[in-house]
Amino acid sequence: MIHLYTTEREYPWGTLRSTNASKVKVVLEEKGLSYQVERMRAGDLWKKPPEFLAKHPLGKVPFIEDGDRIIYDSSVINEYLEDQYPQPALMPASALDRARVRMLENFCDEAILVGDLPLLWMPYWSEPQQRDTARMEKGREGLRQRALPFIEQTLGDQAFLCGEFSLADAGYMALAMVLQVDGMALDAFPRTARYLERLRARASYACISPATSLADSSGRP
Repeated sequence: MIHLYTTEREYPWGTLRSTNASKVKVVLEEKGLSYQVERMRAGDLWKKPPEFLAKHPLGKVPFIEDGDRIIYDSSVINEYLEDQYPQPALMPASALDRARVRMLENFCDEAILVGDLPLLWMPYWSEPQQRDTARMEKGREGLRQRALPFIEQTLGDQAFLCGEFSLADAGYMALAMVLQVDGMALDAFPRTARYLERLRARASYACISPATSLADSSGRP
């Protein structure tokens, strides 16, 4: 069984889910793999105790343990899972198409997951009256100016970013999760709105859905 390490927590006002760990959970689910979520103390991300650094030298999550192998970084983890457990395939066959998947995933990582999305998402980890609404709106505006137009153009008439569901779409599942919580209007981006709904309709989305408790998303046997 694979062990996925993250810092998910439930609070009275909502569930703290790591967007990068969510990206890995989706791939574990899509591949039907047995896994267990190991929830570390959120404070360890800042304190970085030696036992944490021994698993990930940057003191970050997610990382996985697959037997005696430790793999870290969400993109590296997902490519490892694809290589180690190739069915069902989440990467296309040709080198050019595989490069396209990686480019789209890289855009998601840099422009969304560590770009504009934290400005919107992190305030949800606080009590409502303590949330920085100006910071949240800055995150929304950043998405409107960069990520959402890019997704809209990239999709064209395709159901998913590269035609079939692939590793490229896994990170955008986390975007679907955050925007479901936020309820941000997407009227100016109709293709993107439909795409995010298609992502939410996949069975794998249940493991990161805001409607799913941590108790019900702790892994699969």
